[in-house]
Amino acid sequence: MSAVTPDQVHDDHHHHGPTGLMRWITTTNHKDIGTMYLIFSFIMFLSGGVMALTIRAELFKPGLQIVQPEFFNQLTTMHGLVMVFGAIMPAFVGFANWMLPLMIGASDMAFARMNNWSFWLLPVAAVLLIGSFFVPGGATAAGWTLYAPLSVQMGMGMDMAIFAIHIMGISSIMGAINIIVTILNMRAPGMKMMKMPLFCWTWLITAYLLIAVMPVLAGAVTMILTDRHFGTSFFNAAGGGDPVLYQHVFWFFGHPEVYIMILPAFGIVSQIIPTFARKPLFGYASMVYATASIAILSFVVWAHHMFTTGMPAQTQLFFMYATMLIAVPTGVKVFNWVATMWRGSLTFETPMLFAVGFLFVFTIGGFTGLICAIAPIDIQLQDTYYVVAHFHYVLVAGSLFALFAGAYYWLPKWTGHMYSEKLGKLHFWCSIVFFNVTFFPMHFLGLAGMPRRIPDYSLQFADFNALASIGAFGFGLSQLIFLAAVIKCARGGEKAAAKPWEGAEGLEWTVPSPAPHHTFETPPVVE
Repeated sequence: MSAVTPDQVHDDHHHHGPTGLMRWITTTNHKDIGTMYLIFSFIMFLSGGVMALTIRAELFKPGLQIVQPEFFNQLTTMHGLVMVFGAIMPAFVGFANWMLPLMIGASDMAFARMNNWSFWLLPVAAVLLIGSFFVPGGATAAGWTLYAPLSVQMGMGMDMAIFAIHIMGISSIMGAINIIVTILNMRAPGMKMMKMPLFCWTWLITAYLLIAVMPVLAGAVTMILTDRHFGTSFFNAAGGGDPVLYQHVFWFFGHPEVYIMILPAFGIVSQIIPTFARKPLFGYASMVYATASIAILSFVVWAHHMFTTGMPAQTQLFFMYATMLIAVPTGVKVFNWVATMWRGSLTFETPMLFAVGFLFVFTIGGFTGLICAIAPIDIQLQDTYYVVAHFHYVLVAGSLFALFAGAYYWLPKWTGHMYSEKLGKLHFWCSIVFFNVTFFPMHFLGLAGMPRRIPDYSLQFADFNALASIGAFGFGLSQLIFLAAVIKCARGGEKAAAKPWEGAEGLEWTVPSPAPHHTFETPPVVE
Protein backbone atom coordinates (compact mmCIF):
# COMPACT_ATOMS: atom_id res chain seq x y z
CA MET A 1 0.00 0.00 0.00
CA SER A 2 1.44 3.38 -0.93
CA ALA A 3 2.20 5.90 1.80
CA VAL A 4 -0.53 8.48 2.39
CA THR A 5 0.40 12.04 3.31
CA PRO A 6 -1.46 13.74 6.18
CA ASP A 7 -2.96 16.19 3.71
CA GLN A 8 -4.42 13.36 1.62
CA VAL A 9 -5.84 11.77 4.76
CA HIS A 10 -7.32 15.15 5.62
CA ASP A 11 -8.80 15.65 2.15
CA ASP A 12 -10.30 12.14 1.89
CA HIS A 13 -11.84 12.70 5.29
CA HIS A 14 -13.40 15.92 4.08
CA HIS A 15 -14.81 14.45 0.89
CA HIS A 16 -16.05 11.03 1.88
CA GLY A 17 -16.58 11.16 5.63
CA PRO A 18 -19.61 12.34 7.59
CA THR A 19 -20.56 15.99 7.18
CA GLY A 20 -20.93 18.95 9.52
CA LEU A 21 -20.94 18.54 13.27
CA MET A 22 -20.76 14.76 13.09
CA ARG A 23 -17.44 14.96 11.26
CA TRP A 24 -15.94 16.99 14.09
CA ILE A 25 -17.30 14.62 16.73
CA THR A 26 -16.00 11.46 15.07
CA THR A 27 -12.82 12.81 13.47
CA THR A 28 -9.57 10.93 13.94
CA ASN A 29 -7.53 13.48 11.97
CA HIS A 30 -4.77 14.99 14.10
CA LYS A 31 -5.29 18.45 12.64
CA ASP A 32 -9.02 18.49 13.41
CA ILE A 33 -8.37 17.21 16.94
CA GLY A 34 -5.61 19.78 17.45
CA THR A 35 -8.03 22.50 16.37
CA MET A 36 -10.71 21.25 18.77
CA TYR A 37 -8.21 21.24 21.65
CA LEU A 38 -7.23 24.83 20.84
CA ILE A 39 -10.83 26.06 20.60
CA PHE A 40 -11.77 24.28 23.85
CA SER A 41 -8.76 25.70 25.69
CA PHE A 42 -9.55 29.24 24.50
CA ILE A 43 -13.16 28.96 25.73
CA MET A 44 -11.85 27.74 29.11
CA PHE A 45 -9.27 30.56 29.09
CA LEU A 46 -12.06 33.11 28.67
CA SER A 47 -14.22 31.54 31.42
CA GLY A 48 -11.24 31.36 33.80
CA GLY A 49 -10.52 34.97 32.85
CA VAL A 50 -14.02 36.09 33.79
CA MET A 51 -13.48 34.50 37.23
CA ALA A 52 -10.15 36.33 37.56
CA LEU A 53 -11.76 39.65 36.65
CA THR A 54 -14.50 39.10 39.22
CA ILE A 55 -11.77 38.51 41.82
CA ARG A 56 -9.92 41.67 40.74
CA ALA A 57 -13.15 43.72 40.73
CA GLU A 58 -13.77 42.68 44.34
CA LEU A 59 -10.20 43.63 45.28
CA PHE A 60 -10.32 47.01 43.53
CA LYS A 61 -10.86 48.66 46.90
CA PRO A 62 -10.99 47.51 50.55
CA GLY A 63 -14.29 46.23 51.96
CA LEU A 64 -16.76 43.75 50.49
CA GLN A 65 -18.27 45.10 47.25
CA ILE A 66 -19.37 42.49 44.77
CA VAL A 67 -19.23 38.92 46.06
CA GLN A 68 -19.56 37.15 49.39
CA PRO A 69 -16.32 35.81 50.96
CA GLU A 70 -17.44 32.20 50.43
CA PHE A 71 -18.09 32.80 46.73
CA PHE A 72 -14.80 34.69 46.47
CA ASN A 73 -13.00 31.55 47.67
CA GLN A 74 -14.92 29.45 45.13
CA LEU A 75 -13.75 31.83 42.42
CA THR A 76 -10.05 31.61 43.41
CA THR A 77 -10.28 27.80 43.46
CA MET A 78 -12.10 27.47 40.16
CA HIS A 79 -9.96 30.10 38.42
CA GLY A 80 -6.88 28.02 39.24
CA LEU A 81 -8.39 24.65 38.26
CA VAL A 82 -9.91 25.97 35.03
CA MET A 83 -6.74 27.76 33.91
CA VAL A 84 -4.38 24.87 34.71
CA PHE A 85 -6.44 21.88 33.56
CA GLY A 86 -8.80 23.57 31.13
CA ALA A 87 -6.77 26.27 29.39
CA ILE A 88 -2.99 25.79 29.48
CA MET A 89 -2.59 22.00 29.36
CA PRO A 90 -5.16 21.35 26.58
CA ALA A 91 -3.72 24.24 24.53
CA PHE A 92 -0.27 22.63 24.54
CA VAL A 93 -1.83 19.25 23.65
CA GLY A 94 -3.56 21.01 20.75
CA PHE A 95 -0.18 22.28 19.49
CA ALA A 96 1.27 18.78 19.90
CA ASN A 97 -1.58 17.24 17.89
CA TRP A 98 -1.22 19.72 15.08
CA MET A 99 2.54 19.93 14.79
CA LEU A 100 4.20 16.70 15.99
CA PRO A 101 3.16 14.49 13.04
CA LEU A 102 4.16 17.26 10.60
CA MET A 103 7.51 17.78 12.33
CA ILE A 104 8.55 14.13 12.38
CA GLY A 105 6.99 13.21 9.01
CA ALA A 106 4.30 10.91 10.41
CA SER A 107 0.95 10.42 8.68
CA ASP A 108 -1.03 11.02 11.88
CA MET A 109 -0.83 10.35 15.62
CA ALA A 110 -0.17 6.72 16.60
CA PHE A 111 -3.60 6.02 18.12
CA ALA A 112 -6.04 8.13 16.16
CA ARG A 113 -9.29 6.98 17.81
CA MET A 114 -7.81 7.21 21.31
CA ASN A 115 -6.78 10.74 20.32
CA ASN A 116 -10.42 11.60 19.61
CA TRP A 117 -11.54 10.08 22.90
CA SER A 118 -8.90 11.89 24.95
CA PHE A 119 -10.25 15.17 23.57
CA TRP A 120 -13.95 14.43 24.13
CA LEU A 121 -13.36 13.60 27.79
CA LEU A 122 -12.39 17.24 28.35
CA PRO A 123 -15.72 19.01 27.67
CA VAL A 124 -17.39 16.46 29.98
CA ALA A 125 -14.89 17.28 32.75
CA ALA A 126 -15.32 21.01 32.10
CA VAL A 127 -19.11 20.79 32.47
CA LEU A 128 -18.63 18.90 35.77
CA LEU A 129 -16.09 21.42 37.03
CA ILE A 130 -17.92 24.62 36.12
CA GLY A 131 -21.29 23.01 36.90
CA SER A 132 -20.16 22.69 40.52
CA PHE A 133 -20.97 26.42 40.93
CA PHE A 134 -24.66 25.55 40.58
CA VAL A 135 -25.05 22.74 43.11
CA PRO A 136 -26.03 23.20 46.80
CA GLY A 137 -23.02 24.61 48.66
CA GLY A 138 -21.47 25.82 45.42
CA ALA A 139 -18.07 24.98 43.93
CA THR A 140 -15.26 23.84 46.18
CA ALA A 141 -13.60 26.70 48.07
CA ALA A 142 -10.48 24.80 49.19
CA GLY A 143 -8.09 26.53 46.77
CA TRP A 144 -6.91 24.89 43.51
CA THR A 145 -4.60 22.73 45.64
CA LEU A 146 -7.68 21.27 47.43
CA TYR A 147 -5.87 21.10 50.76
CA ALA A 148 -7.24 18.80 53.44
CA PRO A 149 -8.81 19.16 55.99
CA LEU A 150 -10.78 21.89 54.17
CA SER A 151 -11.53 19.72 51.13
CA VAL A 152 -12.84 16.93 53.39
CA GLN A 153 -15.58 19.25 54.71
CA MET A 154 -16.84 20.93 51.52
CA GLY A 155 -20.21 20.26 49.83
CA MET A 156 -20.91 18.14 46.76
CA GLY A 157 -19.12 20.65 44.52
CA MET A 158 -15.94 19.05 45.88
CA ASP A 159 -17.04 15.62 44.65
CA MET A 160 -17.72 17.06 41.20
CA ALA A 161 -14.25 18.61 41.17
CA ILE A 162 -12.69 15.27 42.16
CA PHE A 163 -14.56 13.47 39.37
CA ALA A 164 -13.59 16.19 36.86
CA ILE A 165 -9.92 15.87 37.86
CA HIS A 166 -10.07 12.09 37.37
CA ILE A 167 -11.52 12.51 33.88
CA MET A 168 -8.97 15.18 32.90
CA GLY A 169 -6.20 12.95 34.26
CA ILE A 170 -7.34 10.05 32.09
CA SER A 171 -7.40 12.40 29.09
CA SER A 172 -3.86 13.63 29.86
CA ILE A 173 -2.47 10.12 30.26
CA MET A 174 -4.00 8.96 26.96
CA GLY A 175 -2.66 12.04 25.20
CA ALA A 176 0.81 11.44 26.68
CA ILE A 177 0.88 7.76 25.61
CA ASN A 178 -0.13 8.83 22.11
CA ILE A 179 2.63 11.44 21.92
CA ILE A 180 5.35 9.08 23.19
CA VAL A 181 4.41 6.27 20.78
CA THR A 182 4.10 8.69 17.87
CA ILE A 183 7.55 10.21 18.47
CA LEU A 184 9.34 6.94 19.22
CA ASN A 185 7.73 4.80 16.47
CA MET A 186 6.57 7.02 13.63
CA ARG A 187 9.49 9.24 12.69
CA ALA A 188 10.26 9.44 8.96
CA PRO A 189 13.38 7.56 7.77
CA GLY A 190 16.48 9.62 8.62
CA MET A 191 14.70 11.59 11.34
CA LYS A 192 17.04 10.60 14.18
CA MET A 193 16.11 11.53 17.77
CA MET A 194 18.84 14.17 17.92
CA LYS A 195 17.61 15.72 14.67
CA MET A 196 14.03 16.25 15.84
CA PRO A 197 12.82 19.84 16.23
CA LEU A 198 13.07 20.86 19.89
CA PHE A 199 9.30 21.10 20.21
CA CYS A 200 9.18 17.31 19.72
CA TRP A 201 11.79 16.80 22.43
CA THR A 202 10.09 19.04 24.98
CA TRP A 203 6.78 17.27 24.37
CA LEU A 204 8.33 13.79 24.58
CA ILE A 205 9.79 14.67 27.99
CA THR A 206 6.55 16.36 29.10
CA ALA A 207 4.57 13.25 28.14
CA TYR A 208 6.76 11.11 30.42
CA LEU A 209 6.16 13.61 33.24
CA LEU A 210 2.39 13.37 32.68
CA ILE A 211 2.38 9.59 32.85
CA ALA A 212 4.48 9.71 36.02
CA VAL A 213 2.45 12.26 38.00
CA MET A 214 -1.20 12.20 36.90
CA PRO A 215 -1.81 8.90 38.79
CA VAL A 216 -0.35 10.56 41.92
CA LEU A 217 -2.94 13.34 41.70
CA ALA A 218 -5.64 10.72 41.11
CA GLY A 219 -4.46 8.94 44.27
CA ALA A 220 -4.52 12.14 46.32
CA VAL A 221 -8.06 13.11 45.31
CA THR A 222 -9.26 9.50 45.74
CA MET A 223 -7.95 9.55 49.32
CA ILE A 224 -9.93 12.76 49.87
CA LEU A 225 -12.98 11.02 48.40
CA THR A 226 -12.69 8.04 50.77
CA ASP A 227 -12.09 10.41 53.72
CA ARG A 228 -15.28 12.25 52.75
CA HIS A 229 -17.60 9.30 52.17
CA PHE A 230 -16.12 5.98 53.29
CA GLY A 231 -14.87 6.62 56.82
CA THR A 232 -11.12 6.50 56.12
CA SER A 233 -8.80 8.92 57.92
CA PHE A 234 -5.88 9.53 55.58
CA PHE A 235 -5.93 13.27 56.27
CA ASN A 236 -8.05 13.40 59.42
CA ALA A 237 -5.93 13.86 62.57
CA ALA A 238 -8.80 12.71 64.81
CA GLY A 239 -8.66 9.31 63.12
CA GLY A 240 -4.87 9.06 63.18
CA GLY A 241 -4.32 10.67 59.76
CA ASP A 242 -2.21 13.68 58.84
CA PRO A 243 -3.33 16.69 56.78
CA VAL A 244 0.32 17.37 55.90
CA LEU A 245 0.44 13.97 54.18
CA TYR A 246 -2.03 15.40 51.65
CA GLN A 247 0.37 18.25 50.90
CA HIS A 248 3.23 15.81 50.28
CA VAL A 249 1.18 13.67 47.91
CA PHE A 250 -0.34 16.69 46.16
CA TRP A 251 2.93 18.54 45.61
CA PHE A 252 4.69 15.42 44.43
CA PHE A 253 2.24 15.78 41.56
CA GLY A 254 2.06 19.57 41.68
CA HIS A 255 5.66 20.43 41.12
CA PRO A 256 6.27 18.30 38.02
CA GLU A 257 2.89 19.67 36.88
CA VAL A 258 4.25 23.21 36.70
CA TYR A 259 7.03 21.91 34.44
CA ILE A 260 4.42 20.10 32.33
CA MET A 261 2.97 23.58 31.75
CA ILE A 262 6.30 25.22 30.81
CA LEU A 263 8.40 22.64 28.91
CA PRO A 264 6.22 22.69 25.76
CA ALA A 265 6.45 26.50 25.95
CA PHE A 266 10.25 26.15 25.88
CA GLY A 267 9.83 23.99 22.78
CA ILE A 268 7.67 26.56 20.98
CA VAL A 269 10.10 29.39 21.78
CA SER A 270 12.99 27.20 20.57
CA GLN A 271 11.23 26.90 17.19
CA ILE A 272 10.45 30.59 16.84
CA ILE A 273 13.67 32.32 17.89
CA PRO A 274 15.90 30.53 15.30
CA THR A 275 13.38 31.35 12.54
CA PHE A 276 13.40 35.09 13.22
CA ALA A 277 17.12 35.23 14.05
CA ARG A 278 17.68 33.40 10.75
CA LYS A 279 20.27 31.05 12.18
CA PRO A 280 20.13 27.56 13.74
CA LEU A 281 19.40 27.17 17.44
CA PHE A 282 22.54 27.61 19.52
CA GLY A 283 23.48 24.48 21.49
CA TYR A 284 20.82 22.01 20.32
CA ALA A 285 22.17 19.05 22.32
CA SER A 286 22.55 21.10 25.50
CA MET A 287 18.91 22.22 25.13
CA VAL A 288 17.78 18.57 24.98
CA TYR A 289 19.85 17.65 28.04
CA ALA A 290 18.73 20.77 29.93
CA THR A 291 15.07 19.89 29.29
CA ALA A 292 15.63 16.35 30.56
CA SER A 293 17.49 17.61 33.66
CA ILE A 294 14.68 20.04 34.50
CA ALA A 295 12.19 17.16 34.22
CA ILE A 296 14.23 14.86 36.49
CA LEU A 297 14.94 17.57 39.08
CA SER A 298 11.24 18.52 39.16
CA PHE A 299 10.58 15.30 41.10
CA VAL A 300 12.86 16.12 44.04
CA VAL A 301 11.76 19.64 44.94
CA TRP A 302 8.09 19.22 45.89
CA ALA A 303 8.35 20.16 49.58
CA HIS A 304 9.59 23.69 48.79
CA HIS A 305 5.84 24.42 48.72
CA MET A 306 5.70 23.33 52.36
CA PHE A 307 8.47 25.20 54.21
CA THR A 308 5.95 26.37 56.83
CA THR A 309 4.64 22.91 57.76
CA GLY A 310 7.29 22.38 60.46
CA MET A 311 9.77 20.18 58.57
CA PRO A 312 13.27 19.71 60.09
CA ALA A 313 16.00 22.17 59.11
CA GLN A 314 17.97 19.49 57.20
CA THR A 315 14.91 18.74 55.05
CA GLN A 316 14.41 22.44 54.40
CA LEU A 317 18.04 22.72 53.31
CA PHE A 318 17.77 19.78 50.94
CA PHE A 319 14.66 21.17 49.22
CA MET A 320 16.15 24.66 49.15
CA TYR A 321 19.36 23.54 47.37
CA ALA A 322 17.55 21.12 45.04
CA THR A 323 15.24 23.95 43.98
CA MET A 324 18.15 26.27 43.30
CA LEU A 325 19.74 23.53 41.19
CA ILE A 326 16.84 23.73 38.70
CA ALA A 327 17.97 27.29 37.93
CA VAL A 328 21.09 25.84 36.23
CA PRO A 329 19.49 23.99 33.27
CA THR A 330 16.92 26.80 32.99
CA GLY A 331 19.78 29.30 32.81
CA VAL A 332 21.38 27.17 30.07
CA LYS A 333 18.18 27.48 28.05
CA VAL A 334 17.91 31.25 28.47
CA PHE A 335 21.60 31.61 27.53
CA ASN A 336 21.08 29.49 24.40
CA TRP A 337 18.06 31.54 23.28
CA VAL A 338 19.97 34.79 23.72
CA ALA A 339 23.00 33.28 21.96
CA THR A 340 20.74 32.22 19.06
CA MET A 341 19.62 35.84 18.66
CA TRP A 342 23.18 37.17 19.05
CA ARG A 343 24.30 38.67 15.72
CA GLY A 344 21.35 37.12 13.90
CA SER A 345 19.35 38.98 11.24
CA LEU A 346 16.51 39.70 13.64
CA THR A 347 13.06 40.83 12.60
CA PHE A 348 10.23 41.34 15.06
CA GLU A 349 7.01 39.97 13.66
CA THR A 350 4.32 39.10 16.23
CA PRO A 351 5.58 35.53 17.00
CA MET A 352 9.07 36.87 17.70
CA LEU A 353 7.68 39.71 19.84
CA PHE A 354 5.86 37.19 22.01
CA ALA A 355 8.93 34.93 22.14
CA VAL A 356 11.21 37.78 23.25
CA GLY A 357 8.51 39.02 25.64
CA PHE A 358 8.36 35.49 27.02
CA LEU A 359 12.14 35.48 27.51
CA PHE A 360 12.14 38.76 29.41
CA VAL A 361 9.12 38.23 31.65
CA PHE A 362 9.65 34.51 32.24
CA THR A 363 13.16 35.29 33.49
CA ILE A 364 11.70 37.70 36.07
CA GLY A 365 9.35 34.92 37.16
CA GLY A 366 12.30 32.55 37.42
CA PHE A 367 14.19 34.95 39.68
CA THR A 368 11.26 35.43 42.04
CA GLY A 369 11.01 31.63 42.16
CA LEU A 370 14.64 31.48 43.21
CA ILE A 371 13.86 33.98 45.97
CA CYS A 372 10.91 31.85 47.16
CA ALA A 373 13.27 28.86 47.23
CA ILE A 374 15.26 30.39 50.09
CA ALA A 375 13.59 28.79 53.12
CA PRO A 376 13.86 31.66 55.65
CA ILE A 377 12.59 34.16 53.06
CA ASP A 378 9.83 31.82 51.93
CA ILE A 379 8.57 31.44 55.50
CA GLN A 380 7.90 35.19 55.42
CA LEU A 381 6.45 35.17 51.91
CA GLN A 382 4.37 31.96 52.21
CA ASP A 383 0.76 32.51 51.12
CA THR A 384 1.28 36.18 50.34
CA TYR A 385 0.74 38.00 47.06
CA TYR A 386 4.47 37.65 46.34
CA VAL A 387 3.81 33.99 45.54
CA VAL A 388 0.80 34.96 43.40
CA ALA A 389 3.04 37.38 41.48
CA HIS A 390 5.71 34.69 41.04
CA PHE A 391 3.53 31.98 39.60
CA HIS A 392 1.60 34.33 37.34
CA TYR A 393 4.90 35.54 35.90
CA VAL A 394 5.82 31.97 34.97
CA LEU A 395 2.33 30.79 33.95
CA VAL A 396 0.93 33.84 32.15
CA ALA A 397 4.15 35.39 30.87
CA GLY A 398 5.60 31.91 30.50
CA SER A 399 3.07 29.39 29.23
CA LEU A 400 0.46 31.81 27.87
CA PHE A 401 2.85 34.13 25.99
CA ALA A 402 4.53 31.08 24.42
CA LEU A 403 1.08 29.81 23.37
CA PHE A 404 0.32 33.16 21.73
CA ALA A 405 3.74 33.13 20.03
CA GLY A 406 3.08 29.63 18.68
CA ALA A 407 -0.45 30.52 17.57
CA TYR A 408 0.72 33.50 15.48
CA TYR A 409 3.70 31.50 14.18
CA TRP A 410 1.66 28.55 12.92
CA LEU A 411 -1.64 30.26 12.02
CA PRO A 412 -0.50 30.73 8.38
CA LYS A 413 0.29 26.99 8.30
CA TRP A 414 -3.04 26.06 9.86
CA THR A 415 -5.38 28.36 7.96
CA GLY A 416 -3.52 29.09 4.74
CA HIS A 417 -3.94 32.82 5.46
CA MET A 418 -1.72 35.44 7.07
CA TYR A 419 -3.05 37.00 10.26
CA SER A 420 -3.16 40.78 10.55
CA GLU A 421 0.30 41.90 11.69
CA LYS A 422 -1.21 45.15 12.98
CA LEU A 423 -3.67 43.33 15.25
CA GLY A 424 -0.98 40.89 16.36
CA LYS A 425 1.42 43.65 17.41
CA LEU A 426 -1.39 45.55 19.15
CA HIS A 427 -2.27 42.36 21.04
CA PHE A 428 1.36 41.89 22.08
CA TRP A 429 1.97 45.43 23.35
CA CYS A 430 -1.35 45.63 25.21
CA SER A 431 -0.75 42.21 26.75
CA ILE A 432 2.80 42.83 27.95
CA VAL A 433 2.06 46.31 29.34
CA PHE A 434 -1.13 45.33 31.14
CA PHE A 435 0.37 42.06 32.33
CA ASN A 436 3.15 43.93 34.14
CA VAL A 437 0.75 46.59 35.45
CA THR A 438 -1.34 43.75 36.91
CA PHE A 439 1.25 41.47 38.44
CA PHE A 440 4.33 43.57 39.20
CA PRO A 441 2.62 45.50 42.06
CA MET A 442 1.73 42.14 43.62
CA HIS A 443 5.40 41.65 44.54
CA PHE A 444 5.19 44.78 46.70
CA LEU A 445 1.85 43.72 48.18
CA GLY A 446 3.37 40.38 49.14
CA LEU A 447 6.49 41.92 50.64
CA ALA A 448 4.22 44.20 52.69
CA GLY A 449 2.38 41.13 53.96
CA MET A 450 -0.90 40.94 52.05
CA PRO A 451 -2.21 37.35 52.21
CA ARG A 452 -3.58 35.42 49.21
CA ARG A 453 -7.20 34.36 48.73
CA ILE A 454 -8.82 37.11 50.77
CA PRO A 455 -11.76 39.23 49.58
CA ASP A 456 -11.01 42.14 51.94
CA TYR A 457 -7.80 43.81 53.12
CA SER A 458 -6.48 46.71 55.18
CA LEU A 459 -6.16 50.22 53.81
CA GLN A 460 -2.37 50.11 53.39
CA PHE A 461 -2.76 47.73 50.42
CA ALA A 462 -5.40 49.80 48.60
CA ASP A 463 -3.25 51.64 46.02
CA PHE A 464 -1.38 48.64 44.62
CA ASN A 465 -4.60 46.61 44.53
CA ALA A 466 -6.41 49.32 42.58
CA LEU A 467 -3.48 49.42 40.11
CA ALA A 468 -3.47 45.62 39.74
CA SER A 469 -7.23 45.56 39.13
CA ILE A 470 -7.01 48.23 36.41
CA GLY A 471 -4.19 46.25 34.77
CA ALA A 472 -6.21 43.03 34.98
CA PHE A 473 -9.17 44.52 33.10
CA GLY A 474 -6.77 45.93 30.50
CA PHE A 475 -5.14 42.51 30.11
CA GLY A 476 -8.50 40.75 29.89
CA LEU A 477 -9.78 43.08 27.18
CA SER A 478 -6.49 42.73 25.26
CA GLN A 479 -7.29 39.05 24.72
CA LEU A 480 -10.30 40.06 22.63
CA ILE A 481 -7.80 41.51 20.13
CA PHE A 482 -6.32 38.00 19.83
CA LEU A 483 -9.78 36.55 19.26
CA ALA A 484 -10.41 39.14 16.54
CA ALA A 485 -7.03 38.42 14.88
CA VAL A 486 -7.65 34.65 14.83
CA ILE A 487 -11.22 34.93 13.49
CA LYS A 488 -10.14 37.41 10.82
CA CYS A 489 -7.28 35.09 9.79
CA ALA A 490 -9.45 31.95 9.73
CA ARG A 491 -12.14 33.61 7.61
CA GLY A 492 -9.69 34.61 4.91
CA GLY A 493 -7.42 37.46 4.03
CA GLU A 494 -4.01 37.53 2.43
CA LYS A 495 -2.94 34.05 1.31
CA ALA A 496 0.07 32.71 3.17
CA ALA A 497 3.21 31.85 1.20
CA ALA A 498 4.55 28.28 1.31
CA LYS A 499 7.18 29.59 3.72
CA PRO A 500 5.40 32.52 5.35
CA TRP A 501 8.39 33.84 7.26
CA GLU A 502 10.31 35.47 4.41
CA GLY A 503 14.02 34.69 4.44
CA ALA A 504 13.64 32.50 7.50
CA GLU A 505 14.32 28.80 7.14
CA GLY A 506 10.74 27.67 7.68
CA LEU A 507 12.19 25.52 10.43
CA GLU A 508 8.85 24.54 11.82
CA TRP A 509 7.76 22.08 9.16
CA THR A 510 10.95 20.99 7.44
CA VAL A 511 13.31 18.16 8.24
CA PRO A 512 16.47 19.68 9.78
CA SER A 513 19.73 19.57 7.81
CA PRO A 514 22.10 16.65 8.53
CA ALA A 515 23.37 17.84 11.89
CA PRO A 516 22.10 20.55 14.21
CA HIS A 517 25.30 22.65 13.96
CA HIS A 518 25.68 22.55 10.17
CA THR A 519 25.13 25.58 7.98
CA PHE A 520 21.70 25.53 6.41
CA GLU A 521 21.12 24.23 2.93
CA THR A 522 17.43 24.37 2.11
CA PRO A 523 16.21 21.04 3.51
CA PRO A 524 13.59 18.82 1.86
CA VAL A 525 10.05 19.70 2.84
CA VAL A 526 7.85 17.16 4.63
CA GLU A 527 4.36 17.84 3.34
